[in-house]
Amino acid sequence: MDIGRLIMKEINKASASELVKSMGLTPLDCSVNYRTNVPWKSNAAYEQLTAFFHYRDLLSTVGSNPMIYGPLAYAANWQKELLDIFVTGPMKNNVKDAVRKGTNFDIYSEGNARVYSRYAELLYELTDLFITAGRFDRQKAFTTATTSPGQTLLRGYIRRFQDLEYDYNVMGLTRLKAMKELLKSLLITITESPIGNDALPFSAVQNNGGSHQTFLAYLEESRKRLENLHQMKAFDIMAFSEAATGGKIGCCPYETVAGSNLHSVSLRRYLAPPGVKKNGRILYLATPLINKPELFDLAKDKSVVEGLLYKGYDIYLVDYGDPGARESSLGLDFYGGTVHETYLNMVSAMNPGREICAMGYCMGGTLLLPYLARRAEERLISGRPMDIRKIVLMACPVQFDDGASGQGPMRTFIRKRYDPLVMENLFGDVNVPPQVIQAGMNEIQPGIHYTVPLGFYGRASYPGAIEDAAPFLYWLTHGTKFPARAHREWLSHIFLDNQIAEDRYRLPSSNPALDGKAVHMGSLEEAGVCIFDYRGSRDPIAPPGSCVASQKWGLREGGNLSISTNGLNRTIEKNIGHIFVVSKKLLGEFLATVSRFLEG
Repeated sequence: MDIGRLIMKEINKASASELVKSMGLTPLDCSVNYRTNVPWKSNAAYEQLTAFFHYRDLLSTVGSNPMIYGPLAYAANWQKELLDIFVTGPMKNNVKDAVRKGTNFDIYSEGNARVYSRYAELLYELTDLFITAGRFDRQKAFTTATTSPGQTLLRGYIRRFQDLEYDYNVMGLTRLKAMKELLKSLLITITESPIGNDALPFSAVQNNGGSHQTFLAYLEESRKRLENLHQMKAFDIMAFSEAATGGKIGCCPYETVAGSNLHSVSLRRYLAPPGVKKNGRILYLATPLINKPELFDLAKDKSVVEGLLYKGYDIYLVDYGDPGARESSLGLDFYGGTVHETYLNMVSAMNPGREICAMGYCMGGTLLLPYLARRAEERLISGRPMDIRKIVLMACPVQFDDGASGQGPMRTFIRKRYDPLVMENLFGDVNVPPQVIQAGMNEIQPGIHYTVPLGFYGRASYPGAIEDAAPFLYWLTHGTKFPARAHREWLSHIFLDNQIAEDRYRLPSSNPALDGKAVHMGSLEEAGVCIFDYRGSRDPIAPPGSCVASQKWGLREGGNLSISTNGLNRTIEKNIGHIFVVSKKLLGEFLATVSRFLEG
């Protein structure tokens, strides 16, 4: 091709700017500029659903009082029956069927899931056109961008992406918005042209707004990113995590302790690695009630369990399993009381005379603490020494108020959006599905649905980064159900009423003098218990102002409470978020610090 014809080709070449501009503004672009995700159709449906159930409740009240309301009571009962048959009844049945099957009861969220899947398929299809023997083919890209059939092909794909964006039911910073950044990067790579003055997707930006890379370096990195994502079929992060892990995460072998099954709950005992010298200490791990327990054991080199096993600890872990309908009536007295009472006594009986230390992550530690305080009370009354003297807390909130705790925004959201009447009617006998829990998490982690996939795509150009992320992505996108009664009590007693911090939280006890009475949290200090708080300054779920157990209830030496890296109690605050264990560096630092605390 001569110089003149090449120049003409370049003049007629499709540009990334033109292709993106041809999509126009879609709901995905969100001109309102929300900094979180806003499922506006789901929210509207929830408001309508709430109105129906409250109207039904009003009709029920009127209908049950004929002496007061006279003929109106009979009319109310008739209306209530019609409502149950044609509106609220079908709603409840549909939700319960979905929860039992493990599907999403929200039709708009289900629609979004289909959009994600199809958008990812199109990204794969379009990328696949330019992959030859595993490499991005620049000649194919050039031909496509500079010929009429090629440009028609690209515009056809753009229309298909556009249609999907119009079918999307969420605005703001969303997973689909991150996928669109990948689409923009793909178009830039095909056409080898930027999108106007916009920042290059996934490119590190300097303080002055400029890129750290040259455009040619960006294109090379982008090609590698697309090659890796294509090879691993990782455009859809949920589908990829399921395929890559096979639905199984965790790297350390374990056995279920015989006789430990309590409803859906069981006790794991991890097997010691060959050749490791035991240090004589036992660690009892309390996991969050709403997550898979593999948070403690994500993958090799990203496992709290693995790191502590190699330090010589015997490790037992509470696995709450996946609660079914028969667990819906179990409350926090069971999950935060009976479970720990049974398992700690079991561990103690299996290991007579050995030191037991406890560790809890997030809600797991929050529920474990009052039980241990109750255990300390019982032993103080009976004149026995406390058998668990060291507690390690990882991002465990215990202070819930609208002020310094940092929990105010979430408490406000719960008061506004979690209607007890609706929750009881929909989930009372099937348990609260992970989608509902996730909706609350979205409020306290603005934009997380956008930043997680964006970070995943951004790192995809690095060798092994895609495979490395699979266990965490699977854990993140596959939560567990929250038993219905326990969920209500967590919100009402702990999150909204702050009962633990204010010594008003009640637990059962084998001692009649304590049974059902409020737990005195100060008994931890009185019994000589040392507490280690590990918290993150960037943690929106457990802000540092709420992770204050060591300061409130830890043992004081000589009347002084040591809040440092040394001393009996320790409060270590790092520049980290909530799930810091995915970082090998941060996990290594944590394990080293914890070991010094437990062995000191």
